[in-house]
Amino acid sequence: MEKLREQKEYEGNPIGLSKDTATKMAKELDRHLSSFITLYQQYHKHHWLVEGPQFRDLHLFFEANYTEVHEQYDKIAERLTVMGVAPTCHPENVYKLSYVEHEPEGVFRIRESLQNDMEAEKKIAIELRKTIGRAFELGDYGTKALLEGILYKTEDRAHHIEHFLGEDTIFAPEPGLIET
Repeated sequence: MEKLREQKEYEGNPIGLSKDTATKMAKELDRHLSSFITLYQQYHKHHWLVEGPQFRDLHLFFEANYTEVHEQYDKIAERLTVMGVAPTCHPENVYKLSYVEHEPEGVFRIRESLQNDMEAEKKIAIELRKTIGRAFELGDYGTKALLEGILYKTEDRAHHIEHFLGEDTIFAPEPGLIET
């Protein structure tokens, strides 16, 4: 199979970003793309394996999350192509670039899985903020705007996971405290 160009080879862009800005931001975006792919796989795993009394709610929650994460990483990959760079796609390279660790194989307690998801979302939010600042510094306002929208949804998912991890708030009085 003949390659038209190498994966990291810059081919120019139709949006007026300099080569320097495009290639610097592409490195950042590729890291995010790889991390979102990792998170997508993890949410999908949890969707398949969730059990217990909250099965339906969590099954649908994980499905909504992996669907949203897929949409987000697709937008990041599209931005890379607009900038004139081919996104990382090979699983080995995705694994190397991801700053989010994939949960090991196997089935874990749902609270542990949710905690892993929340930590991944938190790490992504932290890294997105850094890249948003970098995009602003370099005058790449399109990437800045894209990532700000993605950041908001990332924070929202982390917040919803926090609710699943919260303590039960239904009041159950101690025996003998209720008047009969």
